[in-house]
Amino acid sequence: RSGPMDLGRVPDRGLGNDQARIMAKRPSWTGFLKLSLVTCPIQLFNATTRSESVSFHFIHPKTRNRIQMKPFDPDLGEVERKDLVRGYELQNGKYVTVTDDDLAQIRLKSTKTIDIEKFVDFDSIDPLYFDGAYFVMPEGPMAAEAYGVIREAMRKENKAALGRLVLSYREHVVALVAHGKGLILHRLHDAREVEAKLPFDDIKSVKVDSKMVAIASEIIEQKQGRFEPAKFKDPYETALVAMLKRRAKGAKPVHEAEEEETPSNVVNLMDALKKSLGGRRNASRREATNVAEPKVIPFRKKSQPKPKTPPKSRNRAGGR
Repeated sequence: RSGPMDLGRVPDRGLGNDQARIMAKRPSWTGFLKLSLVTCPIQLFNATTRSESVSFHFIHPKTRNRIQMKPFDPDLGEVERKDLVRGYELQNGKYVTVTDDDLAQIRLKSTKTIDIEKFVDFDSIDPLYFDGAYFVMPEGPMAAEAYGVIREAMRKENKAALGRLVLSYREHVVALVAHGKGLILHRLHDAREVEAKLPFDDIKSVKVDSKMVAIASEIIEQKQGRFEPAKFKDPYETALVAMLKRRAKGAKPVHEAEEEETPSNVVNLMDALKKSLGGRRNASRREATNVAEPKVIPFRKKSQPKPKTPPKSRNRAGGR
């Protein structure tokens, strides 16, 4: 894994820190974005990364050396990776070889140009087809104007652009959408990669009680909130990192398994829905009552002169 980027080595092009960090990485693709006769040079950068996640390597417990996975041929034994070529399996055990020169001869238009073919509503794209996201960045000062025109036109019409792009020796259908001051490119699965027949058709049809749906809808309303991905923490990785730090100090592993709640068999769905809603509904009512109920200020009468205290009798109890 490579170390952190040295932003001090990034040329000063008037970029912000986040933009400079992205531009310091190697682009995944460099080419052109074309809308009719308008062409804009662009670069694509991966929008997602696994570099912050915990990863493991295979090591030998005695030597503590990292194991090297070397290519092995059943007849020749260990071979050099540089001597290998790509092969496509025509049938079991039968291959046709392909070299880099062979692949270079296949020059589709989408190898260097994303030609926008049509515009669609972004919500109309089935989520099953999404497969990876990239930041689309204008390349060079002359690209900024064309980039901005395409972005703002897409934003005004509230549309996503569909085109084609060659990545890793494959042509992909892609969708571009305006995002803040930039564009995001979503790589889409090929139709052959997505199951054509949905398994939902085999789900048994039942008549759903409208009252249950109403209660479930109220539960959904109570749990509404904003999409805040920064709050989606990974408790497993947090516990994993803590364990690794303890092991690095020589501590023995500690059993930290949380108690798993065993789901109870729901006998009455309506009762379960009401119980799910009950506590929250009562709490909401109490909160609403506390807010709406005005403070009671006790009524005070106007101040009146205090009655004069009668003079004490000189005679003590019991007479003289």
